[in-house]
Amino acid sequence: MNHLDPLIKNDSQKKILALDGGGIRGIITLEILAEIENLLRKKSENTEQFVLANYFDFVSGTSTGAIIAACISAGMSVKNITKFYEKSGEQMFDKAFVLNRFRYKYDDDNLAVLLQDVMHKELKGDTTLGSKHLKTLLMMVMRNATTDSPWSIWNNPYAKYNDRSRDDCNLNLPMWQLIRASTAAPTYFPPQVVKIGPKEDKEFIFVDGGITPYNNPAFQTFLMATIEPHKLQWATGEDKMLIVSVGTGTSPDANKNLAPSEMNLMYNATSLPSALMFAALNEQDTLCRIFGKCLVGEPLDNDIGTLINSKGPIDKKMFTYIRYNAELSTEGLNNLGLNDINPKDVQKLDAVEHIEKLKKVGKAVAEKQINIKHFESF
Repeated sequence: MNHLDPLIKNDSQKKILALDGGGIRGIITLEILAEIENLLRKKSENTEQFVLANYFDFVSGTSTGAIIAACISAGMSVKNITKFYEKSGEQMFDKAFVLNRFRYKYDDDNLAVLLQDVMHKELKGDTTLGSKHLKTLLMMVMRNATTDSPWSIWNNPYAKYNDRSRDDCNLNLPMWQLIRASTAAPTYFPPQVVKIGPKEDKEFIFVDGGITPYNNPAFQTFLMATIEPHKLQWATGEDKMLIVSVGTGTSPDANKNLAPSEMNLMYNATSLPSALMFAALNEQDTLCRIFGKCLVGEPLDNDIGTLINSKGPIDKKMFTYIRYNAELSTEGLNNLGLNDINPKDVQKLDAVEHIEKLKKVGKAVAEKQINIKHFESF
């Protein structure tokens, strides 16, 4: 019997938390999660010990979302995860040696050590993906550059590549390496090499999951929880499954004054990761609003709006869906009452010098968008 069996195999309502990528803007996510944790803690009978791992059955994340998701699954409180980000932010984005900056902007040594330390502490030394100290199902998205394919690696004990009899069982992989692989944003960090199994040809190069279709992993997580090959096949329905999706902010007018002459090789190299992240998260968000009953979410675009109470291709929605996110444009920040924040200060993935401003954005989103009524049926 696996330690996750009581969670996986019971017939209770299933609750999924999916976290976007976005670099240090994960601080926005954490402020939103802090309010969710606070509201659910008040609702809980065990208020002092309550953490999000006590509520959610399945937590997924991409890039910075993978760091947060792993910490949540390990049983950390949002308060302690935020302390980790605040203390480690500048160390995570440590400038690379000058000769390496043509390949990547930051070294990964500090980030690797930080991830190893926090996982070793929280998982009591049992620091593999199959750790019995992980309290939820956990999925992290990364891109396998060797095979040119997105990889969604998780700790579902019944998944094909998590079979303990395999010499390349994913459950044996170190957590810190998988998190580091998911956060290896091209041009920002060097890639992560992960050896899977004893064979030399099973050494793969991974980069950030944000440049897959799953920078927002919400709909992908839903599929993994429900389709037959993954052997969970959780029941679907508005009253049977809740998906909470949390973003790190979008920047729809970030290039408003862009001139064609500025679109050189350097511009494309540094801007493409953000462009891919936005396109991916928007697609996943749209699919969730179409197939799920959306309770809250900012407009997707000027054409289709929020899709709240909108009909789709199926008569009965397959889950209840909540999307919390911020628009980091001048208009979006003004709508949050933050007209004192320069959008450029909070739009960059490596804006470590503006952590306090990112916290203000997250708190404003939480105050405006979150309501305990969103969770009253679950």
